[in-house]
Amino acid sequence: MLKDGLLSALGSPFTEGSIKIMLLGSGELGKEVAIEAQRFGIRTIAVDRYANAPAQQVAHVSYTGDMKDASFLRSVVKKEKPDILIPEIEAINLDALFGFEEEGLRVIPNAKATYTAMHRERIRELIASRVKTSRYVYVLTDEGEFRDACEKIGYPCFSKAIMSSSGHGSYFIKGKEDIPAAIESAKHARGSGERCIIEEYIDFDTEVTELAVRHYDRDGKIVTTFPKPCGHVQIEGDYHSSWQGPRCAEYLPWPPESEEEDERLAREAERKIYEAAEKITTGLGGLGVFGCELFVKVKDGKVEIYGNECSPRPHDTGMVTLITHMPGLSEAGLHVRAICGLPIPSDMVDGFRTLRPIGPGASHVILAPRDNPNPVFGNVSEAMLDGTALRLFGKPTAYTERRMGVALSLADSIKEAKRRAERAAHIVERGMK
Repeated sequence: MLKDGLLSALGSPFTEGSIKIMLLGSGELGKEVAIEAQRFGIRTIAVDRYANAPAQQVAHVSYTGDMKDASFLRSVVKKEKPDILIPEIEAINLDALFGFEEEGLRVIPNAKATYTAMHRERIRELIASRVKTSRYVYVLTDEGEFRDACEKIGYPCFSKAIMSSSGHGSYFIKGKEDIPAAIESAKHARGSGERCIIEEYIDFDTEVTELAVRHYDRDGKIVTTFPKPCGHVQIEGDYHSSWQGPRCAEYLPWPPESEEEDERLAREAERKIYEAAEKITTGLGGLGVFGCELFVKVKDGKVEIYGNECSPRPHDTGMVTLITHMPGLSEAGLHVRAICGLPIPSDMVDGFRTLRPIGPGASHVILAPRDNPNPVFGNVSEAMLDGTALRLFGKPTAYTERRMGVALSLADSIKEAKRRAERAAHIVERGMK
């Protein structure tokens, strides 16, 4: 049962003592959250816009409908009476979300954080008020205004739809000839593509996601625990591979492929990453895992950190923690623990609560090579020969270049883990029918 918003006892699903969480959005990240919640006997309800979404396949109960429709949301909440609401996507009716919170329903991390982070202008202004960012301007998707903004920021630059996710509606603009394609890309945003943010291109050394976890300590005070940063590569704004390890000098402040290592700079980068993530997540408030995207750059012998974006929930690049963290302590497990007030282990390092990985690991996406209403995965045994693990999301339909799973590898070094994960992902991808 819940007491003061936290678990005081654990029940069993479908009994009077059960705790109920409702996922608003039921993709691959929501699936992992549902599985972790069920390990504690929590009843899970998965809601999505299409049937048989990944989390719906493992949840106790599922619903399908338009989450922008307040009446639909209210009907499922009224019927199921969840204790906790966990938004997983941007396409949600915000008025309904604020209404649920005002009525006493817990929204994770809170309705305002969801409102802020789902909109690039709002989250950028919050981040920029706390940490350094690239230069940026906002524009309508009018070609003249768009071109003026790009020329003001300078080429190359990025355009990103104000409301979207997973790279949809984003474009890397190398020159003015790319502007029509960038405007067209914005029209395919998952939320709204009527306005865009034009961002300065930062020639950073590497990019990371810090999975900051806001949770209660033993004294009932909200604290932040920091897993080691996850390095990652994104292609056109969408996650492609990620890595994490206990020794940050393998991948900070330079990527794993670099032959350079500097323990002092790596430690400085790690500390500044935690500092930036704490400032951003404190501004959002609430409990749970936050995926803070940050740029890392060495300038004049010092490390600079730039804030980019922040998701108030587990992050796709954080799927590497499915193999680098102990069972139950993946980003999904940490999210469940945090929102339920369950303990999160940590060690104090340089004044920060940190969570150490069990070893160097990497993830690499498995993409669909073509549209297919009946996706089938081949070469699975071959992909797993060197101990690489696969997580197939179970998406009912494949669309070209859509994520269908990830390959995960644990090795003696980040470089080797990356090599194994990439090899396995490409073997499966080529075997998809």
